[in-house]
Amino acid sequence: MPEPRTIDTLLARYSESHLNPANEVIHFVCVPVIVFTLLGLLWAVHPLAAVAASAAALLYYFTLSKPFAAGMLLMAAAMLGLLMAMPPAAVLPLSLAIFVLAWIGQFIGHQIEGKKPSFLDDLRFLLIGPLFVLGFLYRRLRLAY
Repeated sequence: MPEPRTIDTLLARYSESHLNPANEVIHFVCVPVIVFTLLGLLWAVHPLAAVAASAAALLYYFTLSKPFAAGMLLMAAAMLGLLMAMPPAAVLPLSLAIFVLAWIGQFIGHQIEGKKPSFLDDLRFLLIGPLFVLGFLYRRLRLAY
């Protein structure tokens, strides 16, 4: 029997603490928001910091799954484009406020779930969360990852 792909193993492990439907919905909203606001915080430091972080994450995603990397490339491009269109003075305060609120949402979801966030055991899960959300979209669209 062939070994499971790393991405399949990581998604299965991540899913173990995201089984409650309310927690899943919270994650489907909050995870993309956290990614966007994290890029916004980096953008506020310097736009190249946000681009570099996106590129580094995309390289990691490419090692896990080319289809996931492609989806994340589209998402990162859209988010960076939105940041570019925002008034520069608004990026930092909005990103910081919404980042905190989204993390509060995440922790409420895990309180509902009754399990701690996956990244407390393995920091890679901070990068797997967006793939968990994207995987849901891919399954709905019947796309392979």
